[in-house]
Amino acid sequence: MSTKSTPVTGRLYDYILANSLREPAVLRQLRQETAGDSLANMQIAPEQGQFMAWLVELIGARNILEIGVFTGYSSTSLALALPANGILTACDISKKHTDIARRYWELAGVAHKVELCLGPALDTLDNLLAEGLAGAYDVAFIDADKANYDGYYERALRLLRRGGLIMIDNVLWSGQVADPACDDEDTRAIRALNAKIHADSRVSISLLPVADGITLALKR
Repeated sequence: MSTKSTPVTGRLYDYILANSLREPAVLRQLRQETAGDSLANMQIAPEQGQFMAWLVELIGARNILEIGVFTGYSSTSLALALPANGILTACDISKKHTDIARRYWELAGVAHKVELCLGPALDTLDNLLAEGLAGAYDVAFIDADKANYDGYYERALRLLRRGGLIMIDNVLWSGQVADPACDDEDTRAIRALNAKIHADSRVSISLLPVADGITLALKR
């Protein structure tokens, strides 16, 4: 028994992957390709992708909103977990990186489930709301520029149905959120959103130390 999470050493992390991860070959290939990118640290960890896909299956999601695509590891993981008639609306500004994502959506056989919206995500989300899609989504995953996290959260909350799930990445920010010496804009934005969600009666929450930290917020 323990009153705290067990620290994850390198050896224990390898054990977790060996005894839990069921990574499809197409996702492993994408992860390996992305490793050569100068922004490779933007890709989610494989066990996080599997965990989020499990949550999609658990709640029977059919409509997912993704804010921040990068090369497509998370969107591919989530789309694979959707039923055949499920749709993932993916928001990003980078054609370079989403071109890679498009290629892997095709390889994974999920391209028909993904609708890519290229452009500033706040604009895309506002357009979805203007189209009358408030309450239309089951799951939202936020993993984009940190300065706009609050704006993404508020819009995602409106777009989700009651009982819908928001998943927010990087909420531990490599531990910097707990370090008073870290006072850059991104760290401040994440700290502020963490505190806001903690006090937000509109959602039930859990902040988990998975990968770089993930907050789960269930809309009441």
